Amino acid sequence: MVMACRVINKRRHMGLQQLSSFAETGRTFLGPVKSSKFIIDEECHESVLISSTVRLLESLDLTSAVGQLLSEAVQAQNNTYRTGTSTLLFLVGAWSSAAEECLHLGVPISLIVSVMSEGLNSCIEEVVSLQVPIHNVFDCMVNTKTFSGPETFSVSVYPFLQIPSGTGLIQKECDLKDVASQSLAIYSLSGRPVKSPQLFRSQAKVEADENTSQTPQTLKNSLLADTRCRKSVLTHSRHFSRTGNQWISKPDGVLEQLSAATPKIYRCDDLVELEVGLSHGGHSSMKLVDEAVRLQYQNAGYITVVSISSTALIKELQNQPIRVVLVEGDLTENYRHLGFNKSASIKTVSESMKVQQDGSEELWTDHVLQVLIKFNVNLVLAQGNVSERLIEKCTDSKRLVIGSVNGNVMQAFAEASGAVQVAYMTQVNENCVGSGVCVTIWRSIPFDAADRINRTAIILKTEGINLVTVVLTSPVTAQMQTKEDTFWTCAYRLYHALKEQKVFLGGGAVEFLCLSHLQILVEQSVNKGNQGCSGWLHNTSSWLASSVTQYRPTVLKCLANGWHRYLSTLLYNTASYSSEFEAGTFIQHHLQNATDSGSPSSYVWNEYSKLNGGILNSDISDKLEQIPRVYDVVTPKIEAWRRALDLVLLVLQTDSEIITGLEQMQINSQESEGFLFL
Repeated sequence: MVMACRVINKRRHMGLQQLSSFAETGRTFLGPVKSSKFIIDEECHESVLISSTVRLLESLDLTSAVGQLLSEAVQAQNNTYRTGTSTLLFLVGAWSSAAEECLHLGVPISLIVSVMSEGLNSCIEEVVSLQVPIHNVFDCMVNTKTFSGPETFSVSVYPFLQIPSGTGLIQKECDLKDVASQSLAIYSLSGRPVKSPQLFRSQAKVEADENTSQTPQTLKNSLLADTRCRKSVLTHSRHFSRTGNQWISKPDGVLEQLSAATPKIYRCDDLVELEVGLSHGGHSSMKLVDEAVRLQYQNAGYITVVSISSTALIKELQNQPIRVVLVEGDLTENYRHLGFNKSASIKTVSESMKVQQDGSEELWTDHVLQVLIKFNVNLVLAQGNVSERLIEKCTDSKRLVIGSVNGNVMQAFAEASGAVQVAYMTQVNENCVGSGVCVTIWRSIPFDAADRINRTAIILKTEGINLVTVVLTSPVTAQMQTKEDTFWTCAYRLYHALKEQKVFLGGGAVEFLCLSHLQILVEQSVNKGNQGCSGWLHNTSSWLASSVTQYRPTVLKCLANGWHRYLSTLLYNTASYSSEFEAGTFIQHHLQNATDSGSPSSYVWNEYSKLNGGILNSDISDKLEQIPRVYDVVTPKIEAWRRALDLVLLVLQTDSEIITGLEQMQINSQESEGFLFL
């Protein structure tokens, strides 16, 4: 991949410049209309299509210290939330430029750090007013209404981001009946109650072709387990005054707007509305997530692929309950569990007699087969690799062996079938064997395609299994990584929304409120001196007080410019505007209106409610039911903001500490060219 180049001025802050340069490569990933990138391997010349920040950074040279810090921040966000990385990367670049501009204007580093940190905290406190409670979304699942995808809904990221028709956003779902001719990826979702910060806690697999008209009470209880709405720990800012909050929380968690007019009630109580709002353009992926949620307690089963040579065996075993053994490691002759240490002073008989490996494996496979015959086992699931010779012998004796099974799938089968996982076949006894598993062919494969792909898809079911399988297909192999990433992002968004029982208004609403709020703080600082932070400065020196008075508006304005760049790029990426300047003009228009309204948060809510208002483009339907709300998850978004600013301030302070004590005049231009920061 040819990376965008940027000249680094070594007379300025190198670390911040490097962050801005790295962040520039991912700006096209911001928003629902993403411009994908082809990553080409220089060695094997294979290519893959990506549209996520994580995949991008995996392909870039990040060996520098700054690159490593950026990679760690993005990975931490992705590993915890699986969403928000594009926002994090962009804000890293925007706020690096903001911090660099502050340095250029002579603002002391300590003030940049303190004012930017408190500015962001004040923004986080302000956007609490844009949270929408999620209320009884599973009550509507008893109806037949399901996520119907892009054929029903036009897409409007409202009110500050619109997606015009003809952008290629809406994509058709691949026909799962054509699995034989397409690239195939299978992932399983375990239906364990939500008690972990990890989504459904699995790497698992999904069936997308089953429908249900009723939702068991267990599904509702499971997905809502341990999901009590948490109160924000931020109640007020130490440094910034706040406008009066015009929203109150009612006992049932619903937000009510306080105004002279009739109060308006805002909440989300429909699962489909929530899913559409969180899809962010990934309609086909969210449709799979929707069906996975509805099937979690419907005994959907486990889908996987096996060799085409096993077809006859599968047909013979189907429609009858079979017994199963679960092996938690490799099922090979030389496998030893983790932590096993072979004594150097002991030699086995086979080694002393120099028995060949194939003879030793043959004896082992015979022993394994005898164990399976003894306990009447026709199915073996192994978490690791499986001996090819064992698979052949078991197939001949009408027994199916499947390897590389995900750990969560193993756990689901253990709980549903009563099996106990073992490390070695010698540990198998009657109490370890599970029962009641059924196997059948999942999709028939055309005769002319069978020889070409040499594999077939099967489904394993057992009563009460909490497992759903998602099958992702694509006629283009290079698209599979993008489809996988999009699916998991949608799944995690829905998970976090259900876990927290609240979402933000989406479509740039919270970022717009942050921008408007900071502009108000800038005006307050200019007009009222430093009255807004007098409580902060009562123990500080007069020099610091005067410095804060002088530089506080400058730092806040630079921080706000980062939000402005974010919104401008978001709008420009939708192809609704010919330039970021034009998009910026659109934003300024709304900023002025929000300021004139006297309450920016109320202005956002009102604009968000006017779905058929003039702010919408003419090519978007004016039918209210066809213009869904857009939502954002709360904690992942806020943490992306925090991580972005923390990284910028870390690099800012680290470079400053390295050059502490050096007089600037001592470093001439020739010496500075060879001076490597970080």
